[in-house]
Amino acid sequence: MTPEEKILWKELRNRNFSDTKFRRQVNIGPYIADFLCWRHNLIIEIDGLIHEKRKEHDVHRDKYLRDHGFKILRITNEEVNSDLESVLKKVEHSITPTS
Repeated sequence: MTPEEKILWKELRNRNFSDTKFRRQVNIGPYIADFLCWRHNLIIEIDGLIHEKRKEHDVHRDKYLRDHGFKILRITNEEVNSDLESVLKKVEHSITPTS
């Protein structure tokens, strides 16, 4: 895991976050999700500098995952490093049912 993935994993692991089970480095078809919550069909991806060079790959990957029923939340390394509280709010919003 990258340093940013470790930071976020510390918050998500062991049902520490909203009593929600997250798994890390989960194989889904030909891809590996950074974090996955099966209950909410939510994939969280932490995007570093390499993603700037692989945008087309990420578009195809995201389409595949969405076609298989997953929501994808992309978060940058910078967001994790500079404002973890906002990142956690985004995750919470992604798992909270809307009325």
